Amino acid sequence: MTRFPTEVDVAIVGSGPAGATYARVLSEHAPHLRVAVFEAGPLISDPPGTHVRNIRDAEARAEAQRRCEGPRPSRPASTDTMDDYARSANRLQRPGTFLLDSGWEEFPAAAMSTNVGGMGAHWTGACPRPGESEIIDFLPDLDAWLTEAERLLGVSAEALAGAPLAGEVRRRLAAALDADRSADRRVRPMPLAVRREPDGHLRWAGADVVFGGFRDIHPDALVTRVLLDGDTGNGDTGNGDTGNGDTVSGVRVRAGGAEHDVRARVVVVAADSLRTPQVLHASGVRPRALGRYLNDQPQIVYAVRLRDIPPSAAHTGISGVSWVPFTDAHPFHGQVMQLDASPVPFAGEIVPGSIVGLGWFCAKDLQESDRVAFSDDEVDDYGMPAIRIHYRLTERDLANLETAEKEIRQAAEALGDPLDDQPPLRFPNGASLHYQGSVRMGQADDGTSVCGPDSQVWGVRGLYVAGNGVIPTATACNPTLTAVALAVGGALSIAKEY
Repeated sequence: MTRFPTEVDVAIVGSGPAGATYARVLSEHAPHLRVAVFEAGPLISDPPGTHVRNIRDAEARAEAQRRCEGPRPSRPASTDTMDDYARSANRLQRPGTFLLDSGWEEFPAAAMSTNVGGMGAHWTGACPRPGESEIIDFLPDLDAWLTEAERLLGVSAEALAGAPLAGEVRRRLAAALDADRSADRRVRPMPLAVRREPDGHLRWAGADVVFGGFRDIHPDALVTRVLLDGDTGNGDTGNGDTGNGDTVSGVRVRAGGAEHDVRARVVVVAADSLRTPQVLHASGVRPRALGRYLNDQPQIVYAVRLRDIPPSAAHTGISGVSWVPFTDAHPFHGQVMQLDASPVPFAGEIVPGSIVGLGWFCAKDLQESDRVAFSDDEVDDYGMPAIRIHYRLTERDLANLETAEKEIRQAAEALGDPLDDQPPLRFPNGASLHYQGSVRMGQADDGTSVCGPDSQVWGVRGLYVAGNGVIPTATACNPTLTAVALAVGGALSIAKEY
């Protein structure tokens, strides 16, 4: 951690995987630039941004999670399982996250984390590539950026591919689901940001892996607004609510009980899909699409016990993760996880890898009306404009969920027997934590996007946005790899210009 700066070349707001990508790529491609990262939350690990799964002591891990839960954490140490989460009240929070206090009624499971590393300290590590209509087709370099994102995250499809019974799970899924799929969209091991250490433990990638050796990170430093040339200091840009013709001049940071103005030529806001548009709104940068086209992924889960388990002498407690890729004909993404133990009390011996949880994520029917809005009169616990979420599932979404339930049952039947007599679970809106679209990318400044193909906000020179919120397509796959890839593209653009 370095002394709090008064001037930098590039100020990055948020320390999750996307913000870390900007820091890393700029440090590699433009090392002459002074880059600093400002994070509203605390430092919970060493190195900064470590995934909480890598904290081996259970009490230390629980304490780290509680410190991520916003300004007033209320959850005690938890051992919640997937089943507990799904069958309890729809606002039950996951460890390491906190929920909105108000404005959540149409999006009840909306959750955030505030800590160095952001949600990258808590994620599952799944890094599938988008396919078919999930792909952003106006980015000719996207494939190269995805490859670079895999390097930064340390992605491998082999880390858990050899887990007990994983091959059997994939064989059964493939027999049931692969018949009408192209070769690159068939059942396969899930690409994961995880590696095995010499002592056998798994090490999950957090933002620390992306940061590499970068360390100019300032925790407990809330950026309250982006400063623009001609800024009056009260939220007015001088050009109405569009920001057209403005240029970034820095950021205002609240830290140590005081406010600091940090001059910067470039500002990258990577504060997550709910708070990135919040920062822009608070700064008076309010293009029409800001906060709109919010994209959660409707989610269904089911669990089975494998039937007819083949004999094996190699059973261990290591889980496997398999991937059922999205296709336009089957607009769902399947994440199939072999659980080390049953998610519900279960009589009898549990063979490691024999309890399988299936999660189907659906592509959302994108609507401009699905949006994150902000109050000009009320503030949240950080003193920022209070968030109000407007969100609904369309008739198309509901029909898609019905089809997804049929397909998850088909996959489950191929694997084994249900753990109980309950139907597949539909999680509430916001439960996926895969929020996208709120600062979406577009080809033209036509009111339907916030930023251009280089992630620079339309009409504001030097202002970039990053994270899942930049993704403009209706995706069903885990978005982190794509978000990091887009951050690679934005960072390379900055490096080239400066």
